[in-house]
Amino acid sequence: MKKLAFIFIALISFGVYAQTPEEHGLEIAKAAEQADLGFGSSIVNLKMTLKNKNGQTSERSLTTRTLELNDDGDKSLIVFNSPKDVKGTSTLTFTHKIGPDDQWLFLPSIKRVKRISSNNKSGPFVGSEFAYEDLSSQEVEKYTYKFLEEKGDILVVEQDPVDLKSGYTRRVVNYNKAKGYRIEKVDFYDRKNSLLKTLTYSGYTLYKTKFWRAATFHMINHQSKKETVLNFSDYNFDAELTDEDFTQNALKRAGK
Repeated sequence: MKKLAFIFIALISFGVYAQTPEEHGLEIAKAAEQADLGFGSSIVNLKMTLKNKNGQTSERSLTTRTLELNDDGDKSLIVFNSPKDVKGTSTLTFTHKIGPDDQWLFLPSIKRVKRISSNNKSGPFVGSEFAYEDLSSQEVEKYTYKFLEEKGDILVVEQDPVDLKSGYTRRVVNYNKAKGYRIEKVDFYDRKNSLLKTLTYSGYTLYKTKFWRAATFHMINHQSKKETVLNFSDYNFDAELTDEDFTQNALKRAGK
């Protein structure tokens, strides 16, 4: 009788604590989100290097400002500083936990703010291998999840976009559970479910004893054979940015 009772308790416990791959994947995504909460705002300088399929390269410099929000996704403002043909080009992104993001592009050549349609979110960001939707902050609500495997400290999770207008059918994300669930690599699959791009993160630094930030993003497009490398420098977490720094007027001012 005692043995049967033990087995019964064990089965109940298993039912309570055993997770489906979907539940485990969601738990990992939430842990990654929780690990990065509280940075407030930041400013960082970047060097963007574009490499075509023949190995020829060109460089651009830009600055990114980010504002963390608790009740919705983050806001970001990207401004190109050089070269002359893109200088002043600026992008404002309001990421939303639910529904399509809001994005605007300021073009200094016509001195006009252009709203980016959600139908064009999979388009290339200023000629790079990053799409406009890649500029959005990582919000848990934007995907459904499935845990795939564990390789040492690396947890591999499939993420399927909720937005049907996404340019991807799925992303496969590698999280490092020993390092605050920071992301080490993302594979992007196109609408035909073929591998499109791979983004790798490297040169991580821990800021304010909590926030991991990579020094380099390396995006490889396996289909076009093109690459884009982003090198980050001079992170500033003490700028105390506000909503007023992320308006369409601020977008115009940044591009002048």
